[in-house]
Amino acid sequence: MTLRDLLEKTVAEFPTRTALRYKAAGLWTQCSYQELRQEIVLMADVFGSLNIVPHQSRVALMLDNSPEWIVSYFALAGCGTAVVPIDPKLSPDELMFILRDSESSMLITHEKQVAMLRQRAVELPALHSIIALEPDVDDCALSATMRLYNYSHLRVHALSSKSSSWYEDHKPVDDDIASIIYTSGTMGVPKGAMLSHNNFCSDVFGSLAAVDYALDEKDDFLVVLPLFHSFSFTANLLLAIACGAGLGFVENLRTLAEDMKELRPTIVMAVPLLCEKLYHRIYSRLQENRTTRSMLKLGLGRLLGRSVRAKMGGRLRYMITGGAPCPVDIINGFKRIGITLVEGYGLTECSPVVSFPKLTAPRIGTIGRPLPNAEVRIADPDHNGVGELQVRGAMVMQGYFRNEQSTAEAFDGDWLRTGDIAVIDSDGYLRICGRKKALIVNREGKNIYPEEVENVLALDPLLRDVVVLGYKVGSDPGERIGVIVAPDEEMLRKELGTRVDDHAAVEALVRRHLTVQCERLAAYKHPRKVVISREPLQRTSVQKVRRCLYQRQLDE
Repeated sequence: MTLRDLLEKTVAEFPTRTALRYKAAGLWTQCSYQELRQEIVLMADVFGSLNIVPHQSRVALMLDNSPEWIVSYFALAGCGTAVVPIDPKLSPDELMFILRDSESSMLITHEKQVAMLRQRAVELPALHSIIALEPDVDDCALSATMRLYNYSHLRVHALSSKSSSWYEDHKPVDDDIASIIYTSGTMGVPKGAMLSHNNFCSDVFGSLAAVDYALDEKDDFLVVLPLFHSFSFTANLLLAIACGAGLGFVENLRTLAEDMKELRPTIVMAVPLLCEKLYHRIYSRLQENRTTRSMLKLGLGRLLGRSVRAKMGGRLRYMITGGAPCPVDIINGFKRIGITLVEGYGLTECSPVVSFPKLTAPRIGTIGRPLPNAEVRIADPDHNGVGELQVRGAMVMQGYFRNEQSTAEAFDGDWLRTGDIAVIDSDGYLRICGRKKALIVNREGKNIYPEEVENVLALDPLLRDVVVLGYKVGSDPGERIGVIVAPDEEMLRKELGTRVDDHAAVEALVRRHLTVQCERLAAYKHPRKVVISREPLQRTSVQKVRRCLYQRQLDE
């Protein structure tokens, strides 16, 4: 099955169902699945007129969440062209790397990228067309080989030509590459994971089976996560389309609360950092009222769930998180007020979902069981059954784009090496212990998983950003544990007042808080070195700390 088949099936079953709701020119707008398909067919004709060769060309898509993102993607992938989704917040050098590595022939983006691309056009011999979304962009030549087009102008021209043959004449097959998604690069240089139509469709149907088909056309998904990321693309977009559900776009994170009241979602997908922010916002408001504060102390928080859900639109059924580990106390915190937050697991190379809990009975502290169509195993387990998680199944990528060495390193036979250390309990539930590459082995030969220590330290709201690292002292064998902390500035001001810029006072406060949190950990897991940063730690698009940027910074 292809992604085009997935969409066409839903259009046939639910043609008038509202597919998208979004703000345009300050007003809420909507379109049905039938209208969405018409727009896709129209833009397929546009892209087909710009020397795009199905089954051969690659087109980069660098847009913020928008209807145009979805239309462009399906207009391209739906005709057999591989799409390269790109984070709009990447630096110029990061963007140039992906455009060069993927040899993209066209880029759909925002106007702010044009000046840089004009200056560096000679570095991109394959890129012949740039389409800018902003309506005031003028069509022009950027170089002898590169031309700029206005998205709206192209669309209007296609409407007037009334030609619609391109979409009908070009269809993908199951094994065609639908997306080349570049890994976030938390541990090194990004690589382009090639994911086929069949990879994505297998993952979607496996996910639906894992939740006992509890999602359907009556649901409305909130789109707050960036669609260029595999978690949002599959779980937020493709899953919604497969169900015939609606998609509601938030305007931005600042308007999230207001937008939820308007869009009234039943399903909210969020990365753990967003879940934490929502949790702290909800609980801080509940603590302001004497009655609700007393109810929380008495364990009656579930009675407050209705009023909390009313502020989130009144229809919320489930919150689903993934993309990074979610602290257990956040999941339990939502549970205490009657909101179900469930955590799944996946990675880009698996399209991305690998495991998911039952929505009605999640086992907190685990990432659920493997999808019914996914096989998993623990490679080289220790005496506790802990080892590297490996995956096999139809959702596993075809390999990395033009990178045979990295592809070979990623597989153990036909099993994908996830790089995650995990254990499977007697009931088949998975629990992630940490990253294989991040593992710290101390001088006594004991294994320390940085993520475990980070999760404990981050329970303290003052310790906003933490990254735990192994560091070496000269030629001494083994590693010691260090931590870089970026404390919460607002909490610092509350605690220290006028002394907020006194480094010694800040360090003493942070160390006191660290000491309290470390009481929850075995002594050999306590950080010996503490470095304080007054700047937030750098993160990926799904808010994972870019560990590779800090690795070896603490060495002596």
